[in-house]
Amino acid sequence: MPRLRYAQLRYLSTILLVWLVVFFLTRSVLLISHLGDAGITPVNLLGLYGVGLVYDLSFLLYAAAPMTLYLLLCPAWLWQRHWHQRLLIGVVAVSIFVMLFTAVAEWLFWDEFGVRFNFIAVDYLVYSKEVVDNILESYPIYPLLALLAALAIGLTFALRRVLLDALQAPRLPFKRAVPGVMLLAVLVGLCLVVVGQDAPRGLGGNTYQRELASNGPYQFFAAFRNNELDYRQFYATLPDQAVASLLREEVAESNARFIGSDPEDIRRVIDNPGKPKPLNVVLVTIESLSAKYLGSFGDSRGLTPNLDELRKHSLVFTNFYATGTRTDRGLEAITLSMPPTPGRSIVKRIGRESGYASLGQQLSAKGYDSVFIYGGRGYFDNMNAFFGGNGYRIVDQSSVADTDMSFQNAWGMADEDLYRQAMKVADADHASGKRFFLQLMTTSNHRPYTYPDGRIDIKSGDGREGAVKYTDYAIGQLLAEARSKPWFDDTLFVIVADHTAGSAGREDLPVANYHIPLFIYAPRYIEPGEYAEVASQIDVAPTLLGLLNLDYISTFFGRNLLRAEHAPRRALLGNYQHLGLFDGQNLAILSPRRGMRRHDDALGLSHESRSDGSDPLLRRDIAYYQGASHAFSKGLMAWHLEAQSSQQLSER
Repeated sequence: MPRLRYAQLRYLSTILLVWLVVFFLTRSVLLISHLGDAGITPVNLLGLYGVGLVYDLSFLLYAAAPMTLYLLLCPAWLWQRHWHQRLLIGVVAVSIFVMLFTAVAEWLFWDEFGVRFNFIAVDYLVYSKEVVDNILESYPIYPLLALLAALAIGLTFALRRVLLDALQAPRLPFKRAVPGVMLLAVLVGLCLVVVGQDAPRGLGGNTYQRELASNGPYQFFAAFRNNELDYRQFYATLPDQAVASLLREEVAESNARFIGSDPEDIRRVIDNPGKPKPLNVVLVTIESLSAKYLGSFGDSRGLTPNLDELRKHSLVFTNFYATGTRTDRGLEAITLSMPPTPGRSIVKRIGRESGYASLGQQLSAKGYDSVFIYGGRGYFDNMNAFFGGNGYRIVDQSSVADTDMSFQNAWGMADEDLYRQAMKVADADHASGKRFFLQLMTTSNHRPYTYPDGRIDIKSGDGREGAVKYTDYAIGQLLAEARSKPWFDDTLFVIVADHTAGSAGREDLPVANYHIPLFIYAPRYIEPGEYAEVASQIDVAPTLLGLLNLDYISTFFGRNLLRAEHAPRRALLGNYQHLGLFDGQNLAILSPRRGMRRHDDALGLSHESRSDGSDPLLRRDIAYYQGASHAFSKGLMAWHLEAQSSQQLSER
């Protein structure tokens, strides 16, 4: 390595050089793992590593700043102490261990999500117990940590002569250290201005290339800093009146009357014809159930015999899409019927997660016992606070006796145990003469993919296929038991996924990777059939209330799919930054820095092009997300029981 003159610089450069080597190797291994998807050419390979170096150096500038300050300002009498030099060598060993641990963590995260560290990793840090338990159950973590520690010690030993020579070199004089501190401050400030989460990576193009050009630790801290994004500050906008007009066209139905005074307020009276149907509702939200796993959607492995049979007797929505990539996004869309606004979901906006006109509030106001039943502990993803503050009572793992659970893993009780708790609630409500709305959230179809032995012919913990098959088995058990209940004939069963098993792809929003199933099953009331138009999770709540013939005041951005014959079709989907609208053929995407793009033939070749606010598809996209952001900030989605009660609703 170059022979720098001063001790502090030689010592620091040794650490930074090792970090750069680890970053280079990490990027190379991730690239090799997705070489075909990345579409690499010699030209963009140079760009990938060049931009990657900018991100690597930017992270190192931040990470090394405290150590640099210490080294430059450390007094000579302390620097010369034998124990101090030993301590600095120990810092190198710890630093190498952290480097190696980060590289392994990046690989595991990439293997799961197909991206560098991002907003998901930040959330996982917040809910560390479940994540740590999941890792311990999924990987041989202790032998791996021991191996990394041994490697760190071995590399430090190999570098001992370089380090000792560096520590014995002449020190940088204090008078020259002060300008160095000032230069460091300037570089940090410049980096803050020039290098962001998307710049210099840019937007559009091949997602894998952009992710590979990133630096995982840099992206982690950037996501931590930007966990909420103000729509008007970062995204393309339209005049308020244009948004109001477009939104009302999108949500209008023949049986709806708008009552909001704000032009962008979509509150409306929904007057469903006929008498209300006094039906119970069991809404099962299944963890990570991509449509592609179901035999009835083309899978040939025989993983879902119960769901494939159920499809024959249900109203099936064959072109149905999740709004996001996480459980909290799916719950937000189903419960509040709103688009996935940038940053955190409303479920997790602590202090602002309650008081909305949710599906549970609507049904509670009609006399239902609205219950959220979760297989895990509901503090995860702030679920208990969200559902408890929006019209539901809570049943979760912490409220269930250990003797009532046949199996538990890092994420919670097995699906069959969750369904057993739901049966208890339903039986109790039926015995007391109360209609019930049970909104269930499962956990079994999630890494570490473990479940009770002896249920299916795939060994527990062997991977996603087994978890999917067990999920299907448990649904079969649920429906078999429900059919023996006196309340079965008067109950709607809704089966839907929270999101898919994987959303990574070559594009920012690969539409096919958001495709999920939706079944509505009630043999006495629902004719089997297929709804083939494109639809979204935000349409679940209004469609369900329409099936019950309930009149209500709606703040929903979705619509009753079974009555909106002439409404423009669309599915809304996004991640924490990119916001999309898919019309069944083409996709519009909004991104930070007011980026606007469209993908023509989004399910096929997906040709990307830049666009602007004159594009009708982009205008629809903007209207939904600008309107949702406005509604959230102005309290237009709030629950007002007195308004619901005083409004003259015709329930004929």
